Amino acid sequence: MRDDATMDTTNDANAGPRPAPVDVIRVILADDHAVVRAGLKAVLGVAKDIRVVGEAANGRDAVAMAERLDADVVVMDLSMPEMDGTAATKALAAKGSRARVLVLTMHAEDEYLVPLLEAGAAGYLVKSAADRELVDAVRAVAHGDTYVQPSAARALARGLRRREEHADERGKFERLTERERDVLRLVAAGFSAPEIGEQLFISPKTVDTYKQRIGEKLGLTHRSDYVKFALKLGLLTE
Repeated sequence: MRDDATMDTTNDANAGPRPAPVDVIRVILADDHAVVRAGLKAVLGVAKDIRVVGEAANGRDAVAMAERLDADVVVMDLSMPEMDGTAATKALAAKGSRARVLVLTMHAEDEYLVPLLEAGAAGYLVKSAADRELVDAVRAVAHGDTYVQPSAARALARGLRRREEHADERGKFERLTERERDVLRLVAAGFSAPEIGEQLFISPKTVDTYKQRIGEKLGLTHRSDYVKFALKLGLLTE
């Protein structure tokens, strides 16, 4: 980091000149609401080691500003025009930017956390906790740590476990033949063997043979098993 402070040459009775604090953290606030940016700036303003050097109303400007102003941290909202926070975070990561992204959002749901960290975010903070935790969060990500609230950490653990489970199931699915995959999707969608046969131009008996193979490979027995498997992998929306 840069030394953005100047030397304080004021002497006291017992000491020589004392330098002002160094390693000032340069922050950009990215949020499309000016009043939110003003509030965040006020919260960060109490910290002598943090300086807000820029404000952006959309993700595209935030990406450009991070490089131009040599920022250490971008406090990034998710919902912004032109380029949202997730896309902006990915863009910064793709550019190899030194700026670390602290996502600040209204969303506390589990499904947001893992994708954001995979996109390159260094931290995740719910807006309702910004007045209490923003300064600590900015300091943490600026110094190379990943910042998540305790509840978010638990969500992250759950999300990663689900990803691992689904990765195993996705691997099993990929090992099926193309025709077996087709049969699996159609069974899960509720079609009978004769109906599947009509769609795939095979006999119902051949459909049953494929179902037997699928059952042996994936451990699926009942149609409900097919539905659960398909839902986990998002096969019914493909």
